[in-house]
Amino acid sequence: MSMLEDRVANRRTFAIIAHPDAGKTTLTEKLLLFGGAIQLAGAVKTRGEQRRARSDWMKVERERGISVASSVMTFDYKGRTFNLLDTPGHEDFSEDTYRTLTAVDSAVMVLDGAKGIETQTRKLFEVCRLRDMPIATFINKFDREALDPFELLDDIEQTLALDVVPASWPIGMGRNFLGCYDLFRDQLVLVSKDKNNHLDEGIVCQGVEDPKIDELLPESYAAKLREDVEMIRELCPAFDLQAFLDGTMTPVYFGSAVNNFGVETLLEGLTTMAPPPRSAPSATREILPNETKVAGFIFKIQANMDPKHRDRIAFMRLVSGHFKRGAKLKHVRSAKTINVHNPVLFLAQDRELAEEAWPGDIIGIPNHGNLRIGDALTEGEDIRFTGIPSFAPELLQKVRPIDPMRAKHLGRALIQIAEEGAARTFKTRMGSDWVVGVVGALQFEVLADRIRTEYDIPVNFEQTELYTARWVEADDHNDLKKFVDANQASLAEDHDDSPVFLARNSWHLERAEKDWPAIRFLKTKEQLA
Repeated sequence: MSMLEDRVANRRTFAIIAHPDAGKTTLTEKLLLFGGAIQLAGAVKTRGEQRRARSDWMKVERERGISVASSVMTFDYKGRTFNLLDTPGHEDFSEDTYRTLTAVDSAVMVLDGAKGIETQTRKLFEVCRLRDMPIATFINKFDREALDPFELLDDIEQTLALDVVPASWPIGMGRNFLGCYDLFRDQLVLVSKDKNNHLDEGIVCQGVEDPKIDELLPESYAAKLREDVEMIRELCPAFDLQAFLDGTMTPVYFGSAVNNFGVETLLEGLTTMAPPPRSAPSATREILPNETKVAGFIFKIQANMDPKHRDRIAFMRLVSGHFKRGAKLKHVRSAKTINVHNPVLFLAQDRELAEEAWPGDIIGIPNHGNLRIGDALTEGEDIRFTGIPSFAPELLQKVRPIDPMRAKHLGRALIQIAEEGAARTFKTRMGSDWVVGVVGALQFEVLADRIRTEYDIPVNFEQTELYTARWVEADDHNDLKKFVDANQASLAEDHDDSPVFLARNSWHLERAEKDWPAIRFLKTKEQLA
């Protein structure tokens, strides 16, 4: 096996998806803790500045207690290198999450034991399903009152049409949560009672009939465990690795992330079952991870990660080849060569120079506006990666600086934010107003806050009469020109100078579609490099 094949085989790149408040941030921190990446156990419970686990680094996230930017964390565990991509849990940021999921090979779905599948979980799951992505499920918060575990399994099976196989099984819940039985390894893992919440490493039993169980558990709990395990073995299919890799079966783990419980069992499962880096589709062919030439795509751009440096980092998923610092790569969209001097690897907001990277790794490339979401970087081949989408915004508002003299600066700030993929920005043909489009209303507040704090431009967002935006294109350039000339009052340009039709209401959009059959009104635009 070559070194490249070996490194690919040992990489695991995954994302955590969850409804807000299911405990995703806590689980992220505990995975890092078991991976030896941080020594910060309990930071989630301490007061003040440390309270947010370290992946929520943006000021506005800390104030609101939500993750709005996906960050990347790399750690090693048992000979594997894990790249964990955190995703925004709040539904108003689903587009960023959607794109992050194009850069991972598997996902961990976190559910709150008291709530089961929630709306946002279902939406994110649908994105994973489009990509046939393997998903492991972690049912959290069993240290509180929760739903019956069989009911939770049924909920996942019915709502998501997935086969479910319990990998571990809870013994009790809430105050009486005693631990879990690891069904894959036939061992008991008990919650230890010391004040540090360390868990026992698992007491090995020869199956559930082992008399040791009667010594370790109260009689009623031992009886219930045996009854439950018998039911599971009758009702649930056996675990099938191929079905998991195809995205049709999910192993289900139970635990309490805040008490470190069940996290290591989950990590063990990811180590043995999660897939190594997969190939990526392009317009011409599949790009395989063990190809020797470097190729990767930009799936996210983040401005101002470091408030001391007005920087913008482009996040690149390396698809193939062995990347070395200082590499000269072709920027396919512009056909220019980029010299990658200072690529970075991440641990939440801490970063270090990346001397090298392998397929599946995520590296950050400092960027002055020349890299966009969807761009490909290669060692010469004109690859255009597919499947990295942009969505038409559902909410549109005008934005104006409180000080009119700052209008030009505002324009520059809005273009940067649009290049980052945080929102759509459109400049109208008539009147040169800036219109900002987003998927969820909370984004307007976050954007106003960011423009004020990062660019020092206080702004007002104002309601508009606009209903929606559609990118417009046609096969014949003359048809498009006629349409543009006839509809100046309803047209704008996005940050790529692509024409956009701003509809006042559904009738206005339907009328335009009827009157101009040669024009395509696009709700999503493929981000082709």
